[in-house]
Amino acid sequence: MIRLASPADAAELVRLRGVMLRTFEAENWNDDWHEPARRTLIERLGRADSTLAAFVVDRPEREGLAACALGSIEQRLGNPFNAAGRVGYVYNVVTDPDMRRRGYSRGCMTALIAWFRERGVLAVDLKASAEGEPLYRSLGFRRSAEPGMRLSLR
Repeated sequence: MIRLASPADAAELVRLRGVMLRTFEAENWNDDWHEPARRTLIERLGRADSTLAAFVVDRPEREGLAACALGSIEQRLGNPFNAAGRVGYVYNVVTDPDMRRRGYSRGCMTALIAWFRERGVLAVDLKASAEGEPLYRSLGFRRSAEPGMRLSLR
């Protein structure tokens, strides 16, 4: 049921990302990100040395994906809590609305966490929506004490 995504899944992964991002829609929304995101997925998915992975569930009744979870590994400098400095980041956890409450996101997240562990990642970060937070908490995620900030370089 849960499988590692391949470059052939790129268009569906972009479609599902759009489903998720629409829940955060803001002013100045555009879809210019679709093609660059698709190209990135095609380039990076399925490579043995890739620091990007996606776990997916195929739709049971028709073509396409029902759910996915993507994650990437960033190499940072080590610190007292993570000597190797490998940090995972989870994003794009989404299930099509008509496929929800079947355990698909949990299955994809469980597979993604195992993928991180296999690669020596000791810390995994994500941003949780209110709807997703119970799932992430049940998997062991906790709110971080670290304050987050962002600089936009547009």
